[in-house]
Amino acid sequence: MAMLGKKRPSRRASGVSGLAREPQPKTPAPAAAAMDASIDESTDEGGVLIERLAHDGRGVGHLPSGKTVFVDRALPGEHVSVATHLTRKRYDEAHIKQRFDDSPQRVVPPCAYFGRCGGCDLQHLAIASQREHKRDVVRELFTRQGLELPDIAMLYADTEHYRRRARLGVNVDGQGRIRVGFRAAGSHRLVDIEHCHILVPALQALLTPLREVIQSLEAPRHVGHVELIATPDTCAVIVRQLKPHADDAERWQAFAATLGSLPTASSSVALGLLKGRPTPQLEWLTAPPVLEETLALPGRAALTLGFAPGDFLQANAAVNAQMVAKVLDWLMPANDQTLLDLFAGIGNFSLPAAAAGAEVVAAEGNPAMVERLTANARRNGLEVRAVQADLNAGAGVATLLADTAPDAVILDPPRAGAEAVCQALVHAPRRAARIAYVSCDPATLARDVAHLVAGGYRIMHVVVADMFVHTAHMETLVLLQDTSTPEAS
Repeated sequence: MAMLGKKRPSRRASGVSGLAREPQPKTPAPAAAAMDASIDESTDEGGVLIERLAHDGRGVGHLPSGKTVFVDRALPGEHVSVATHLTRKRYDEAHIKQRFDDSPQRVVPPCAYFGRCGGCDLQHLAIASQREHKRDVVRELFTRQGLELPDIAMLYADTEHYRRRARLGVNVDGQGRIRVGFRAAGSHRLVDIEHCHILVPALQALLTPLREVIQSLEAPRHVGHVELIATPDTCAVIVRQLKPHADDAERWQAFAATLGSLPTASSSVALGLLKGRPTPQLEWLTAPPVLEETLALPGRAALTLGFAPGDFLQANAAVNAQMVAKVLDWLMPANDQTLLDLFAGIGNFSLPAAAAGAEVVAAEGNPAMVERLTANARRNGLEVRAVQADLNAGAGVATLLADTAPDAVILDPPRAGAEAVCQALVHAPRRAARIAYVSCDPATLARDVAHLVAGGYRIMHVVVADMFVHTAHMETLVLLQDTSTPEAS
């Protein structure tokens, strides 16, 4: 269980991190702000005209004094009266008291929890405008690095019921009320939910039964959170049990016995308890699930990638498949090509590239992931050389590049980016002709691509993948070509 029970990689962090120069919310959301007497509730005098969107999706305007203000859930062109819930030296953070007019981009949010739940905070913005905003963010961040971009293409799929992973928080408030749900924006306070607009149906069907069993527990405070994972054939429910409780253990056992009769869209549901501290152990109360990702790309044979709870898995399967197909189209892997996949995970890009005929070397920092990738290659009858390497150390990356001398490189790092890798790529004795960089943070992506461009690479294509609809998060793909190669001319 590579990372189960440990803090998630930074690529899962909530909020659009790395977008420096655009302040991120560090205070309670408006609903929580009203309960915090220490928060400044001063108001504007003459209203605020919203001029644009910040990277995180908040409206940006100026108070009558000229001070910049970031306004939750306000859209460009709207004239609003605001209440300030946080005052800083250079800017204020505020929420809307009254909206005097509506932007043509404003729509009715599809989720009843909008404005309370901290997720899906762009639901008030039309889908097409959400996507254009994400393009704008990428353009602006690259411009700050002095980089010009070609036209930005877009990958997207369904806007509803797309999320196949989720973590539900569990909390008991001072009045003894049990909350099961997601956190409010900028707050540790849980928003109790009964349904979620973006969960795949199989996970949505589990919310009510889970709530009922948690509410029946003698010690619900001993439950930290619940992880939900869905595949086409299986759902896994993993309960973080902070402390043992004999009666509650029996309740979970009884719940496990009922899972076969739940109205889920999957053929099976598995239940496990993640118990103990500081190194929790996973105990399955049902038969352990077979967790497999089916990666089906147009015109290519489907691949099966096994994974374990705690492994990184993209939340949106349909958009992930489009991203993999796009990278393969860019790199055109063939029998005479050596491809180096860095931050390879369970083989999301490595296996399709090997299936296309390339000689693939896949590098990961986590030894458990190296084992998983090797097993996935074996189950699909593919040759992939999986190696463990410290991809945050320039010397280690330089050695790996010298040993493999790749024709092409795929980068898919966590949110912190791959600065050491990019610097090593520029100075490699035999430079890769093409680099496909896949990023969940456009700020660190722009920083890293600037190193590559300064070192002699050219940006050929840019694509934004709308992996997380109704949020400011995105995946961005960039293809770079060594300018000394004929293809870059």
